[in-house]
Amino acid sequence: MNLEAVRVEQLTRIYHTGGQEVTALAGVDVAFHRGTFTAVMGPSGSGKSTLLQTAAGLDRPTGGRVWIGETELSGLSETKLTELRRTRIGFVFQSFNLIGALTVEENITLPLRMAGVRPDPAWLAEVVDRVGLGDRLRHRPAQLSGGQQQRVAIARALATRPDVIFCDEPTGALDTQTAAEVLALLRSAVDVHLQTVVMVTHDPVAASYADRVLVLTDGRIRQDMPQPGAARIAEQLAAQEVRS
Repeated sequence: MNLEAVRVEQLTRIYHTGGQEVTALAGVDVAFHRGTFTAVMGPSGSGKSTLLQTAAGLDRPTGGRVWIGETELSGLSETKLTELRRTRIGFVFQSFNLIGALTVEENITLPLRMAGVRPDPAWLAEVVDRVGLGDRLRHRPAQLSGGQQQRVAIARALATRPDVIFCDEPTGALDTQTAAEVLALLRSAVDVHLQTVVMVTHDPVAASYADRVLVLTDGRIRQDMPQPGAARIAEQLAAQEVRS
């Protein structure tokens, strides 16, 4: 059995803006193992969101290769890539990305319906119970707090039992207490359900929930640390800011 949920090899992403060539990723090699929680950090413009987007198949790399499990993404058509994202990848974003016209339950099951898959009632009930939304299933997003909306987004990401959940600043719009509750949910997804979570964050406290912390600068991985604690993470980020 392949223990790697995600692997990237010599991943490069170059953008052309205003006649300038900008290297967002410069030959990144990294693997994310099943049942682990990794935080990806770094200064603004370091390439962390680009790493997430290319690893998740949302953006095509300029060079290098990406695997989700044993599936290599570069050979997939856009249709096959879309199917893979719907069934094997979960997403949680800072902006929640919920559909206002749909109920909580409809938002949670949307990826399954789009993939033509019938929801497993037992699993759906467990996911809803885990995120604490059992009494909110008929509500619409506008009737929920920000923290509740992010819980819906996490439930939606869990609904397909994906290989990996990619999170881009999932607590960036939340207050401290609500952020802690959301991070605890992600942590339990790893510990209880053996999910794989890869989270981009700027917050050392959020990163302290992860098993491992990657620090990017100038499109390269400069630090790859097993959980060092929030204070050590902050020190490393400050050091990278000075060097850059």
